[in-house]
Amino acid sequence: MQPVSAAERPLAIIAALEEEACGLVAEMAIEPGHRLLTIGGRDVHVGRLWGRSCVLTLAGIGKVAAATTATGLIHSFDVEAMVFTGVAGAAATHVRVGDVVIADMLLQHDFDASPLFPRFEVPLTGLSRFPSDRRLTAKLAAAAKNYVSEFEARVREAAEETPSVHRGLVASGDRFVNGVEAIAALRRDLPDALAVEMEGAAVAQVCHDYDVPFAVLRTISDAADDSAHVDFPIFLRDVASHYSYEIIKRFISFFPPEADDVG
Repeated sequence: MQPVSAAERPLAIIAALEEEACGLVAEMAIEPGHRLLTIGGRDVHVGRLWGRSCVLTLAGIGKVAAATTATGLIHSFDVEAMVFTGVAGAAATHVRVGDVVIADMLLQHDFDASPLFPRFEVPLTGLSRFPSDRRLTAKLAAAAKNYVSEFEARVREAAEETPSVHRGLVASGDRFVNGVEAIAALRRDLPDALAVEMEGAAVAQVCHDYDVPFAVLRTISDAADDSAHVDFPIFLRDVASHYSYEIIKRFISFFPPEADDVG
C-alpha cells in the first residue's frame, strides 16, 4: 500500500483488546468512507473520527504483538502520530482503580541484557526509558482531565472519590502482574512507576526508531495484586471502552486535522 499524501497522514490509534476500543470502532464504522483492511493479520479500520483522518486496530496482547502492529501501521499508512489506549494495573500505591495514567516515559520492566548493558537498557539505543511526545502527551492529559472533571458532580452525590489523572512512568512486560510479591518487586525495582501493562514500551521503542510522535493512555483496571485476575475482566467489560471513547474523542478535538505541531 502506498503512503497517503502528507496533507492526509492519519493518526494511528491502537488498543490491545476489543473491549478497549469497541466504542471507537463503532463510531468509525458509521463515518462515510470507512474501509476495513487486513494488514499483518489485523483488521485495520481506515477513515475518520470526529473529522480526523485515522487508522484504528487491535494489536493483541504483549510486546511483540504491539511492536509488529505499530510497525505495520507506520509502513502501510505513513502515520503522522500514534496513540495507544487501554487498561493497566496500578504500580504506585496512590494510583487507584478508575484513575487514568498518561505516560511521560515507558520502560520494559522484564528487559535485562546485563552485564553487557545496564538492566532495563535497550542495547544500541542507550535508553531504558523512552519518552512520549511532549505535545501529544500534554493534549492527551488535557483530554483525560476534561473527561474526568465530568465525574465530579455525580461522584459527590454518591459520596465516592473522583478519578485522578496521573502522568509519569509506565512499565511494560510480557507478564500479567497479579500478585502481592510480583507488585512488591516491581515497586522495589521501579519506585516511580505508576502503572504496569504489556504493550506500551514496545510501541515507544518502535516509534523512537521511526521518529513517529506517540502518546499512551492507560485506565487503571486493577491493583496488580492477588485480586487483579478477578477485577480486570469486570473493568474491561464495563468501563474500559467508555474511557477510551470519551478521552480519545476529546483528544482529537485538541488535535484537529490541520494541526502541524505534533513533532
